[in-house]
Amino acid sequence: MYRGQSGMWAWLLHRVTGVAILLFLLVHIVDITILGFGPTVYNNALSVFALPFVRVVSLGLIAAVLYHSFNGVRITLIDFWPQGTKYQQIMWAAVLVLTIGGFLGMGYYVMLPVFHGCPAHQCG
Repeated sequence: MYRGQSGMWAWLLHRVTGVAILLFLLVHIVDITILGFGPTVYNNALSVFALPFVRVVSLGLIAAVLYHSFNGVRITLIDFWPQGTKYQQIMWAAVLVLTIGGFLGMGYYVMLPVFHGCPAHQCG
């Protein structure tokens, strides 16, 4: 299942996306802590999230969360379904398809304000 095959890549991507999600949670804790300095400081800090670079980073977070969650379901099926290992490559392909499909849909919405498809205050 490993040594350059889909199982190895699934394992590696699961670990990398887990660390990426953890780093986001640390940033999220900091940004929530800023609320203690008052609404003006908090609103100014949140304006950073509308920058195009931060939106691209948000796309990475979206991809990480989607992959990590779908792959977590795949891992659970492999662990608790007796024939899970037999179908692990097919399930990994399904994880990739679901991740890419979800990413494209959400990515469109996240990047729309950058390309002036709608005002930032209406698109989020």
